[in-house]
Amino acid sequence: MESCESKIKAEISGPPEMSIGNQGLRKRILQKGNSWKTPIPGDEVEVHYTVRLKHGEYFDSSRDKGTPFRFKLGQCEVIKGWDEGIATMKKGERAIFTVPPELAYGEMGSPPMVPPNATLIFDIEMVSWSSIRDITGDGGILKKILKEGEGCATPKDADEVLVTYVATTEDGIVVSKCDEPVEFSLADGYLCPPISKSVKTMRKGETAELSVKSSYCSRYPKECHSSNDITPTDSKLTIHLELLSWKNVIDVMGNKKILKKIIKMGEGFDHPNEGSLVKVIYKGKLEDGTVLERKGSIEQPFEYVCLEEQINDGLDRAVVTMKKGEQATVTVSSEFLQEIQNKEWLHTASILYDIMLVNFTKEKPFWKMDTQEKLQACQRKKNEGNAFFKAGRFQLASKKYEKECNFS
Repeated sequence: MESCESKIKAEISGPPEMSIGNQGLRKRILQKGNSWKTPIPGDEVEVHYTVRLKHGEYFDSSRDKGTPFRFKLGQCEVIKGWDEGIATMKKGERAIFTVPPELAYGEMGSPPMVPPNATLIFDIEMVSWSSIRDITGDGGILKKILKEGEGCATPKDADEVLVTYVATTEDGIVVSKCDEPVEFSLADGYLCPPISKSVKTMRKGETAELSVKSSYCSRYPKECHSSNDITPTDSKLTIHLELLSWKNVIDVMGNKKILKKIIKMGEGFDHPNEGSLVKVIYKGKLEDGTVLERKGSIEQPFEYVCLEEQINDGLDRAVVTMKKGEQATVTVSSEFLQEIQNKEWLHTASILYDIMLVNFTKEKPFWKMDTQEKLQACQRKKNEGNAFFKAGRFQLASKKYEKECNFS
């Protein structure tokens, strides 16, 4: 432990003090931190400290005990001066805090060490902290981050997540756990509500510990493995949860009738639009695995023009949301299956398409065309419209004639 004399010299010769709040709390930084982040209320922090009276010797030290002091910030577990002062610290930072009696032990003091109306001098070092978030806003589900995840993205309501978890009671009894990672859709409400709610706040690779009040434990995780048959109904639950990865699921129409699950992300930001010539490889199948159709191959992708009723309309609408090289599974509601002739298949709830968008070519915008190109485009759209009209496909014909007018 450093001598009292060296500490006092450091306090005197260090950087100038700064005020925190308006109740007399003062801070002088001795060693700057190594991050820009600071803890927030609810975080579990670990600090080393020594403390003395304003005109006295140091009388308590976590360094002497060899173990950092741990507490939850902003939860009234320590004096108010600590809650306010430590909230300004960065990891690795060391500072001297002058805490007036109003933010310490006040008129009563804390006998025998702290007399009434005592000003305290703390030498505090921020060792680390674990972020704790109140998922429900009422303390019902608290999430403590054990390992930070990657990036900044988190799963959305319809995404499919891959997790591992272990759920235990306050007595340490394992209620449920998975020996192998489990994948589920957040839209289906699989597993228990605390897991579904919490995983939407997590980043890829993040590991967290959930503290769940009994009122949120009415449903326990569906067990992949259980070491016992006990199913408590009024016990606080602790869930160790890791988010391994997730697949983005896009609701193409906003009514859950066309859902696109991204298996492999595509390139760039652009995607096809109406009239684009696309190259795809896809396979359509029923929920029982029965294959309905296959189109294209790596050697010879299937070519078609978007939104001209050349393929299943539901799949077509999903394709115009895809990027080059993207691979996806598209689930299409049965209302888009009118072209299927087998009446038994019409009773299926949906059809699944495994599809890859190999490439696409967009039509040149009319405002980029010169006069000759516009005339050629007008003639082409007119001819296409006439062909659709003769085939009785009047809606498509109307679209072509409308585009012809736009080019004029």
